[in-house]
Amino acid sequence: MRIEHRRAHWADEQPRTRWVDQSAFRPTRPDLHLGATNHRVERAGASASGRISVRHTVTTSTADYTMLLNAPEWFGHRAVSEALRDAVAELRAVDLTYGPNRPDSLVSRLRRDEISPDSYPPLADLIDLCAAMRAATDGWFDAWAVPGGFDPGGLLGGWAVERAAARLRAAGIHDYAVLSGADLTVRGHAAHGGPWRVAVHHPTDTRRTPVVLEMTTGAVGTSGVTGRRGHVIDPHTGEPTDRLVAATVLGPNLAVADAYATGLYAAGPAGLAWFRHDTDYRPLFAHHRR
Repeated sequence: MRIEHRRAHWADEQPRTRWVDQSAFRPTRPDLHLGATNHRVERAGASASGRISVRHTVTTSTADYTMLLNAPEWFGHRAVSEALRDAVAELRAVDLTYGPNRPDSLVSRLRRDEISPDSYPPLADLIDLCAAMRAATDGWFDAWAVPGGFDPGGLLGGWAVERAAARLRAAGIHDYAVLSGADLTVRGHAAHGGPWRVAVHHPTDTRRTPVVLEMTTGAVGTSGVTGRRGHVIDPHTGEPTDRLVAATVLGPNLAVADAYATGLYAAGPAGLAWFRHDTDYRPLFAHHRR
């Protein structure tokens, strides 16, 4: 799989992300908050006229997900419910089928050499993405340098979210937000009719002013906010690493942003070199551990 980074390839709609001046933002309530170990959704205000708005929470064995959907009234409540059902089914299917901690998952069977990498097309796509991100991060994100063998966990949650989002789009839902922990992907507009207003709080320092974004397409991925030091492995040494307090990356695709954030957390400041070229991904937070 080839990861497209250049801005020319991220141009399917209106301006995707805008950094909002803090003074201009304060009078306007954000729609979503990211930070610490989880996310927060503001209480919904008035929806734009002629719109259907839905909020749904999904819990799998590895994560909690919140989905916010908006659709025109003519789309119909039944069609919205069916789209939501398909997205939920995809999140559960990824958990069951690819979770490395499940002994009967495809990833576990691959690790036991019971199947080949190209046995199932989605598995092959997942492996290709992990290989592409290993190259993009100079080996600092390495799904093969994990105890026990291949483990895509560093980007699996983001991959699941992107697959669920693809189900929504296929069903005709083009205004949505899908959140998990301190990660999210959004598209289109919030219930009020404007871009999604996202306040990205520092992952560990609540005193810092949040980075405020207005987004119509994009994702935010974070690594290092589980509260467990040493949960990310340095792929070059096999030892736990904690060079940074946390790493947060913004870009078009959540799986790629998650992989970049995991690699950046492992590499520390050296990983900032990955974002110095003309790419669609950029770090929001990458703070040294004191």
